[in-house]
Amino acid sequence: MSSTTKDTPPPLPEPLRVAVADSHTHLDMQNGTVEEALAKAASVGVTTVVQVGCDVNGSRWAAETAAAYEAVHATVALHPNEAPRIVLGDPDGWSRQGAREAGGDAALDAALAEIDALAALPHVRGVGETGLDHFRTGPDGMAAQQRSFRAHIEIAKRHGKALVIHDREAHDDVLRILREEGAPERVVFHCYSGDAEMAKVCAEAGYYMSFAGNVTFKNAQPLRDALAVAPPELVLVETDAPFLTPAPYRGRPNAPYLIPVTLRAMAEVTGMTEEALATAVAANTARAFGY
Repeated sequence: MSSTTKDTPPPLPEPLRVAVADSHTHLDMQNGTVEEALAKAASVGVTTVVQVGCDVNGSRWAAETAAAYEAVHATVALHPNEAPRIVLGDPDGWSRQGAREAGGDAALDAALAEIDALAALPHVRGVGETGLDHFRTGPDGMAAQQRSFRAHIEIAKRHGKALVIHDREAHDDVLRILREEGAPERVVFHCYSGDAEMAKVCAEAGYYMSFAGNVTFKNAQPLRDALAVAPPELVLVETDAPFLTPAPYRGRPNAPYLIPVTLRAMAEVTGMTEEALATAVAANTARAFGY
């Protein structure tokens, strides 16, 4: 009888022959130390990670961690679901029952000011993950979410940093707001979730598309179709760890060392060799985040 459980970390994959970066991870949500995570990743050819902030405290941690480790770059932001929590004073952020706290808008402004200050730091390479989430945020939270997104776009442009976008069931509105505000020079759609038609729109605009472990899921043919038409010079790979562990390990803990599993699946979809895709992804990530 197998002793493997949902909490058992997947085994180390065969190392990549060309080193790549995990363009989006959450080390603060994973088990073990930063040192352990980086060493395990480096042992299979994942030599750089982008640590992503989702709230003020997490963004501070990301910036501090990037300052301490050469292999870590940081992004800072209020996650799209964080803005309604702040404004509505609702710990779940998407409940229609949450009544607006007095000063909710002022609290959001104060949080955004903290993100702005962190975004000025040299080891912070991006502003995100920001964007829109129509899956978890109800109508009462949409205004706060959109206001936060527009503010993050402005912060990214002013500091010359990449904009990292969380887009969940909100494709048209995300693209519309980017057009209305004027997108920063570098935009990354984290955990790309659109279809092939949207991939063509992103490619036309020069937006990077970062693919996560869900591109390996059986029901993810639209994602694979999008990857197939995405220009190789605009493709990134990520874990979004500890979430979205690639098949055949779905449901078990994800971590940057599993990037090779996703990258090899992506190479099959694109018809590229593993080495060619890894070379492109490594160059793209460095260009997207300016390191």
